[in-house]
Amino acid sequence: MDIFARLLLRMAYWIRHPPPKRHIIAAVVAIGICAAVVTVERLGYWPEDLTAERLPRHFPGLMR
Repeated sequence: MDIFARLLLRMAYWIRHPPPKRHIIAAVVAIGICAAVVTVERLGYWPEDLTAERLPRHFPGLMR
């Protein structure tokens, strides 16, 4: 079954059996929190201590 048919079946299921309001509210809150974090980071107000930095694969002192 192709992806378009799967999406149509999923949408038909959601129309017949809509999710509870608690799930919808939880999803909207999660998306809102993510949007707020991205906005704060893009504006430059995100603290440097909370920024993730990529670590090197090999630490020079650990390999012999």
